[in-house]
Amino acid sequence: MSPAPRLSARDCLPRDAGEALLIGRAWSPAEEGPVVVAVRGDEVFDLTRQYPTTSGLLNAATPAQVRAAIKTAAALGSLEALAANSVEGARDAGRPWLLAPADLHAVKASGVTFVASLLERVI
Repeated sequence: MSPAPRLSARDCLPRDAGEALLIGRAWSPAEEGPVVVAVRGDEVFDLTRQYPTTSGLLNAATPAQVRAAIKTAAALGSLEALAANSVEGARDAGRPWLLAPADLHAVKASGVTFVASLLERVI
């Protein structure tokens, strides 16, 4: 039996992570649902109180507002711990893990007629 795959923080970060403003979503067992998060250094912070959805954050917040929110947000855990717990089928449901960053915003895909696809989802 092979060991479960492991995901590291390094696998999740862009090369310019130290200069980037990184936001996303995570599953929080304490909240029993998804939360909006940001990364500062090696820690992940819960921005949900200020920005309930990533689509709302992206549509309304300036980078300066997000940086200010990060300074007062509660820590969710280390990025390394969340990344390590994000492998489907190998996670501890009692600890937070990373989710796809998109929540309510429409995502367009190449090769798909957006209007037809939208109508199919509504129907």
